[in-house]
Amino acid sequence: MKNEHNILKWLNNELSEDEVKDLKQSENLETLEKIAFYASQMQVPKVDAQQALAAFKERKRSKKDTKVIPLSFKTFMRVAAVFVVLLASSYFLFFNNAKSFETHVAQTQNVMLPDASEVILNAQSTLKYNKKTWENKRDLQLSGEAFFKVSKGQKFTVNTPVGTVEVLGTQFNVKERPNYFEVQCYEGLVAVTYNNKTLKLSKGKSFRVLDGTIQVVDDFNAENPSWLQAESSFDKIPLSQVVSELERQYDLSIDYKAVDESQLFTGTFTHSDKHIALQSITIPLKLSYKIEGRNVTLYNYGK
Repeated sequence: MKNEHNILKWLNNELSEDEVKDLKQSENLETLEKIAFYASQMQVPKVDAQQALAAFKERKRSKKDTKVIPLSFKTFMRVAAVFVVLLASSYFLFFNNAKSFETHVAQTQNVMLPDASEVILNAQSTLKYNKKTWENKRDLQLSGEAFFKVSKGQKFTVNTPVGTVEVLGTQFNVKERPNYFEVQCYEGLVAVTYNNKTLKLSKGKSFRVLDGTIQVVDDFNAENPSWLQAESSFDKIPLSQVVSELERQYDLSIDYKAVDESQLFTGTFTHSDKHIALQSITIPLKLSYKIEGRNVTLYNYGK
């Protein structure tokens, strides 16, 4: 192609009108127009900075706002409840090592401790201990009455609201009831601490506190407490304590206001028949009783 220099100047709009006329006359007009078209497609587009900034801001404003889901109070409470349940479950599974046992009216329960020691709970009694610390510290809390067969090992301690019993390996019975505390040793040696004073009991010996007063108790030769054979035995015990035990074994409500509740009773009543049990108590004390459902009234003969 001729006049390449002038063609380039034409594409850049650097030719005068006369020079353009001469170029078009000297070159094929159709070819020049094609060159001009393709050249325009290859040019780098010019950028308007202000227009580009405005377009960017517009795109930013047109972006969808982040969707915020409002958390209602009910939803919050449900989430909080789930969290509390999970936290409590974790606590009981991994941190709470307390073991607790409880018996109700006319109920006994055998409990096997981690060291193979055995505890038998009498009616309306509770027993607690920590299984995590048991290997190094054999401590229990007792409320009520229980018979213990302790395996030999480290010191074994039974704590009650009234006194403490310590042994290394033996068999003994602890009874802690309102205004009544008694420990009986059936084998080995038992140390009883009451009011910061410690007394050691050997087989056949007892320690009893009644209404805050230490009692003198005769020795015994039984192999285990009578309640393990479904009987309750008493040796010079006030009627009020006997009645309370009868209520525990039979789920009775006994009214004894008309009789002397301080009179002493020595004897036994069965746990298998409430009428025989009532007769076993009232006849020796020269009393009578009236029973209506689970309500019992004690009264003196002739009334």
